[in-house]
Amino acid sequence: MFTEEESKFIAWWEGNRDTQRKSFKHFLSGFSKGLVISMAIVIVVASGWYTRANMEANSKLSTIVFVIALLGIAVFMAWLSQNYKWEQNEQQYLELMAKKKRKEAKALDSQSKENIIN
Repeated sequence: MFTEEESKFIAWWEGNRDTQRKSFKHFLSGFSKGLVISMAIVIVVASGWYTRANMEANSKLSTIVFVIALLGIAVFMAWLSQNYKWEQNEQQYLELMAKKKRKEAKALDSQSKENIIN
């Protein structure tokens, strides 16, 4: 009915569903992705690639606000990554459970047809 990998996933997800929702490991993974995006922004701003944007940023943007915005990007990416990973696992689990229910319903239907015939 299920492959061994799918059976292991179902057993693992039923046991770890709630702990994975608040997993710090996924948060750190997303946080590092957010820091990479933030560093790319810093590199673009520091390189002077777009002169007019640099002039605007230097005249109107506070350094503290800029750093807070970069940290906000990193935290948002961490939260988004964590929720996305959890939703992927939950969707896979729900699909496997629906597949299991369809197989069971099909088996019950075939048994009831056999009972009617006999």
